[in-house]
Amino acid sequence: MENYILEACVDSVESAVIATDAGANRLEFCANLVIGGTTPTLAMFQQVRKRCDNKIHVLIRPRFGDFCYTEDEFEVMKEEVKQYKKFGAEGIAIGILTPEGELNMQQMAALRKEAGNMSVTLHRAFDMCKDPKKTLEQAIELGINGILTSGQANDCVTGKDCLKKLYQESNHRIDILVGSGVNASVIKEIYQHTGATSYHMSGKKAVNSAMVYRNENIFMGLDGFDEYSIWRTDKTEIERAVTLLKEL
Repeated sequence: MENYILEACVDSVESAVIATDAGANRLEFCANLVIGGTTPTLAMFQQVRKRCDNKIHVLIRPRFGDFCYTEDEFEVMKEEVKQYKKFGAEGIAIGILTPEGELNMQQMAALRKEAGNMSVTLHRAFDMCKDPKKTLEQAIELGINGILTSGQANDCVTGKDCLKKLYQESNHRIDILVGSGVNASVIKEIYQHTGATSYHMSGKKAVNSAMVYRNENIFMGLDGFDEYSIWRTDKTEIERAVTLLKEL
Protein backbone atom coordinates (compact mmCIF):
# COMPACT_ATOMS: atom_id res chain seq x y z
CA MET A 1 0.00 0.00 0.00
CA GLU A 2 1.37 3.41 -0.97
CA ASN A 3 -1.04 6.06 0.29
CA TYR A 4 -1.63 4.88 3.84
CA ILE A 5 -1.80 6.85 7.07
CA LEU A 6 -0.37 5.50 10.29
CA GLU A 7 -1.17 8.02 12.98
CA ALA A 8 0.57 7.39 16.29
CA CYS A 9 -1.26 8.66 19.36
CA VAL A 10 1.36 9.97 21.77
CA ASP A 11 1.31 11.95 25.02
CA SER A 12 4.96 12.78 25.59
CA VAL A 13 7.93 14.16 23.71
CA GLU A 14 9.69 10.83 24.19
CA SER A 15 6.84 8.85 22.62
CA ALA A 16 6.53 11.33 19.76
CA VAL A 17 10.21 10.93 18.86
CA ILE A 18 10.00 7.13 19.12
CA ALA A 19 6.91 6.97 16.89
CA THR A 20 8.44 9.33 14.32
CA ASP A 21 11.70 7.40 14.17
CA ALA A 22 9.71 4.17 13.77
CA GLY A 23 7.97 5.50 10.66
CA ALA A 24 4.59 6.86 11.76
CA ASN A 25 3.71 9.47 9.16
CA ARG A 26 1.41 11.43 11.45
CA LEU A 27 1.06 12.09 15.16
CA GLU A 28 -2.00 12.75 17.26
CA PHE A 29 -0.47 14.62 20.17
CA CYS A 30 -2.27 14.74 23.50
CA ALA A 31 -1.70 14.61 27.24
CA ASN A 32 -2.92 12.01 29.73
CA LEU A 33 -3.42 9.14 27.30
CA VAL A 34 -4.14 6.82 30.23
CA ILE A 35 -7.52 8.57 30.69
CA GLY A 36 -8.28 8.80 26.99
CA GLY A 37 -6.29 11.95 26.25
CA THR A 38 -6.67 15.66 26.94
CA THR A 39 -5.27 18.80 25.31
CA PRO A 40 -1.48 19.02 25.72
CA THR A 41 0.38 22.17 26.72
CA LEU A 42 1.87 24.45 24.10
CA ALA A 43 5.30 23.93 25.64
CA MET A 44 5.01 20.18 25.03
CA PHE A 45 3.81 20.77 21.48
CA GLN A 46 6.67 23.16 20.71
CA GLN A 47 9.22 20.63 21.93
CA VAL A 48 7.67 17.92 19.77
CA ARG A 49 7.66 20.32 16.81
CA LYS A 50 11.40 20.83 17.30
CA ARG A 51 12.10 17.12 17.45
CA CYS A 52 9.70 15.68 14.87
CA ASP A 53 9.25 16.54 11.21
CA ASN A 54 6.03 14.64 10.50
CA LYS A 55 2.52 16.06 10.64
CA ILE A 56 1.11 16.78 14.08
CA HIS A 57 -2.59 16.79 14.88
CA VAL A 58 -3.43 18.05 18.38
CA LEU A 59 -6.25 16.66 20.48
CA ILE A 60 -8.56 19.41 21.71
CA ARG A 61 -10.30 17.96 24.77
CA PRO A 62 -10.53 19.99 27.99
CA ARG A 63 -11.16 17.04 30.32
CA PHE A 64 -11.69 13.31 30.40
CA GLY A 65 -15.19 11.82 30.37
CA ASP A 66 -18.07 12.56 28.03
CA PHE A 67 -18.16 14.98 25.11
CA CYS A 68 -20.96 17.32 26.17
CA TYR A 69 -19.27 20.56 27.23
CA THR A 70 -20.22 23.67 29.16
CA GLU A 71 -19.94 27.09 27.54
CA ASP A 72 -16.77 27.78 29.52
CA GLU A 73 -15.21 24.52 28.32
CA PHE A 74 -16.20 25.36 24.76
CA GLU A 75 -14.59 28.81 24.98
CA VAL A 76 -11.38 27.14 26.18
CA MET A 77 -11.50 24.77 23.21
CA LYS A 78 -11.91 27.64 20.74
CA GLU A 79 -8.90 29.41 22.22
CA GLU A 80 -6.83 26.23 22.08
CA VAL A 81 -7.66 25.75 18.39
CA LYS A 82 -6.61 29.34 17.74
CA GLN A 83 -3.32 28.88 19.59
CA TYR A 84 -2.38 25.63 17.89
CA LYS A 85 -3.12 27.12 14.48
CA LYS A 86 -0.82 30.01 15.35
CA PHE A 87 1.97 27.70 16.50
CA GLY A 88 1.93 25.49 13.42
CA ALA A 89 -0.07 22.34 14.10
CA GLU A 90 -1.16 20.70 10.86
CA GLY A 91 -4.43 19.53 12.33
CA ILE A 92 -6.73 19.11 15.30
CA ALA A 93 -8.92 16.30 16.63
CA ILE A 94 -12.23 17.46 18.09
CA GLY A 95 -15.66 16.17 19.02
CA ILE A 96 -18.67 17.72 20.75
CA LEU A 97 -22.04 16.03 21.30
CA THR A 98 -25.42 17.26 22.47
CA PRO A 99 -27.04 15.71 25.57
CA GLU A 100 -29.15 13.65 23.15
CA GLY A 101 -26.10 11.99 21.58
CA GLU A 102 -26.01 13.97 18.34
CA LEU A 103 -23.21 16.06 16.91
CA ASN A 104 -23.34 19.61 18.26
CA MET A 105 -23.40 21.26 14.85
CA GLN A 106 -23.20 24.83 16.10
CA GLN A 107 -20.16 24.32 18.30
CA MET A 108 -18.43 21.99 15.82
CA ALA A 109 -18.96 24.52 13.02
CA ALA A 110 -17.38 27.24 15.17
CA LEU A 111 -14.32 25.10 15.86
CA ARG A 112 -14.07 24.10 12.19
CA LYS A 113 -14.14 27.78 11.20
CA GLU A 114 -11.49 28.62 13.79
CA ALA A 115 -9.26 25.84 12.44
CA GLY A 116 -9.09 27.48 9.02
CA ASN A 117 -6.74 25.53 6.74
CA MET A 118 -5.83 22.98 9.40
CA SER A 119 -6.99 19.41 8.88
CA VAL A 120 -9.82 18.46 11.26
CA THR A 121 -10.58 14.98 12.57
CA LEU A 122 -13.79 14.10 14.39
CA HIS A 123 -12.38 11.91 17.16
CA ARG A 124 -14.05 8.98 18.91
CA ALA A 125 -16.86 11.14 20.20
CA PHE A 126 -18.25 9.73 16.96
CA ASP A 127 -18.39 6.30 18.57
CA MET A 128 -20.60 7.69 21.34
CA CYS A 129 -23.15 9.24 18.97
CA LYS A 130 -26.67 7.84 18.54
CA ASP A 131 -26.81 7.65 14.75
CA PRO A 132 -23.45 7.01 13.03
CA LYS A 133 -24.80 7.32 9.47
CA LYS A 134 -26.37 10.70 10.21
CA THR A 135 -23.24 11.88 12.03
CA LEU A 136 -21.07 10.81 9.10
CA GLU A 137 -23.09 13.01 6.76
CA GLN A 138 -23.03 15.89 9.23
CA ALA A 139 -19.24 15.66 9.51
CA ILE A 140 -18.98 15.83 5.72
CA GLU A 141 -21.33 18.81 5.70
CA LEU A 142 -19.07 20.59 8.21
CA GLY A 143 -16.02 20.08 6.01
CA ILE A 144 -14.31 17.72 8.45
CA ASN A 145 -11.44 15.77 6.89
CA GLY A 146 -11.57 12.50 8.82
CA ILE A 147 -13.41 10.44 11.44
CA LEU A 148 -11.51 8.43 14.03
CA THR A 149 -13.66 5.43 14.87
CA SER A 150 -13.66 1.84 16.07
CA GLY A 151 -17.03 1.23 14.44
CA GLN A 152 -18.93 2.10 17.62
CA ALA A 153 -17.36 -0.82 19.48
CA ASN A 154 -14.70 -1.18 22.15
CA ASP A 155 -12.15 -2.20 19.52
CA CYS A 156 -11.86 -2.11 15.75
CA VAL A 157 -12.10 -5.88 15.24
CA THR A 158 -15.42 -6.05 17.09
CA GLY A 159 -16.63 -3.04 15.12
CA LYS A 160 -15.33 -4.12 11.70
CA ASP A 161 -18.78 -4.57 10.13
CA CYS A 162 -19.75 -1.02 11.11
CA LEU A 163 -16.37 0.21 9.87
CA LYS A 164 -17.03 -1.44 6.50
CA LYS A 165 -20.41 0.31 6.20
CA LEU A 166 -18.90 3.65 7.17
CA TYR A 167 -16.09 3.27 4.66
CA GLN A 168 -18.53 2.40 1.90
CA GLU A 169 -20.94 5.21 2.79
CA SER A 170 -18.12 7.73 3.00
CA ASN A 171 -17.36 7.07 -0.68
CA HIS A 172 -14.02 8.85 -0.28
CA ARG A 173 -15.75 12.07 0.76
CA ILE A 174 -14.14 11.85 4.21
CA ASP A 175 -11.31 9.70 5.56
CA ILE A 176 -12.21 6.82 7.88
CA LEU A 177 -9.38 6.55 10.40
CA VAL A 178 -9.55 3.17 12.15
CA GLY A 179 -8.68 3.26 15.85
CA SER A 180 -8.84 1.31 19.12
CA GLY A 181 -7.00 -1.99 19.30
CA VAL A 182 -5.01 -1.31 16.14
CA ASN A 183 -1.69 -3.13 15.84
CA ALA A 184 0.18 -5.15 13.24
CA SER A 185 -1.75 -8.31 14.07
CA VAL A 186 -5.16 -6.85 13.12
CA ILE A 187 -4.44 -4.34 10.34
CA LYS A 188 -4.51 -6.91 7.53
CA GLU A 189 -7.85 -8.31 8.72
CA ILE A 190 -9.38 -4.84 9.00
CA TYR A 191 -8.03 -3.75 5.61
CA GLN A 192 -9.32 -6.85 3.82
CA HIS A 193 -12.74 -6.52 5.48
CA THR A 194 -13.24 -2.78 5.14
CA GLY A 195 -10.83 -1.35 2.57
CA ALA A 196 -9.71 1.35 5.01
CA THR A 197 -6.18 2.65 4.50
CA SER A 198 -5.84 4.95 7.53
CA TYR A 199 -4.99 3.65 11.00
CA HIS A 200 -4.50 5.14 14.46
CA MET A 201 -2.56 3.41 17.22
CA SER A 202 -0.56 4.17 20.33
CA GLY A 203 1.68 1.08 20.42
CA LYS A 204 2.18 1.86 24.08
CA LYS A 205 3.77 -0.28 26.75
CA ALA A 206 4.39 0.21 30.46
CA VAL A 207 7.87 1.46 31.33
CA ASN A 208 9.11 1.25 34.90
CA SER A 209 9.55 4.58 36.68
CA ALA A 210 13.03 5.80 37.55
CA MET A 211 11.92 6.33 41.16
CA VAL A 212 13.84 4.20 43.65
CA TYR A 213 12.12 5.35 46.85
CA ARG A 214 8.37 4.68 46.66
CA ASN A 215 5.81 5.58 49.31
CA GLU A 216 3.20 2.89 48.71
CA ASN A 217 0.77 4.34 51.27
CA ILE A 218 -0.23 7.42 49.25
CA PHE A 219 -1.91 7.86 45.87
CA MET A 220 -1.32 11.14 44.07
CA GLY A 221 -4.00 10.32 41.50
CA LEU A 222 -6.71 7.69 41.18
CA ASP A 223 -6.65 4.73 43.52
CA GLY A 224 -5.75 1.63 41.55
CA PHE A 225 -3.47 3.33 39.02
CA ASP A 226 0.15 2.24 39.16
CA GLU A 227 1.93 5.55 39.61
CA TYR A 228 5.32 3.95 38.97
CA SER A 229 4.47 2.72 35.46
CA ILE A 230 4.80 5.16 32.59
CA TRP A 231 3.02 4.50 29.29
CA ARG A 232 5.36 5.02 26.35
CA THR A 233 5.25 4.19 22.65
CA ASP A 234 7.04 0.99 21.73
CA LYS A 235 9.19 1.45 18.64
CA THR A 236 8.86 -2.17 17.55
CA GLU A 237 5.05 -2.01 17.56
CA ILE A 238 5.03 1.02 15.26
CA GLU A 239 7.69 -0.46 12.98
CA ARG A 240 5.72 -3.71 12.61
CA ALA A 241 2.59 -1.79 11.65
CA VAL A 242 4.47 0.36 9.13
CA THR A 243 6.07 -2.70 7.54
CA LEU A 244 2.71 -4.44 7.22
CA LEU A 245 1.01 -1.41 5.68
CA LYS A 246 3.77 -1.10 3.09
CA GLU A 247 3.33 -4.76 2.15
CA LEU A 248 -0.44 -4.65 1.69
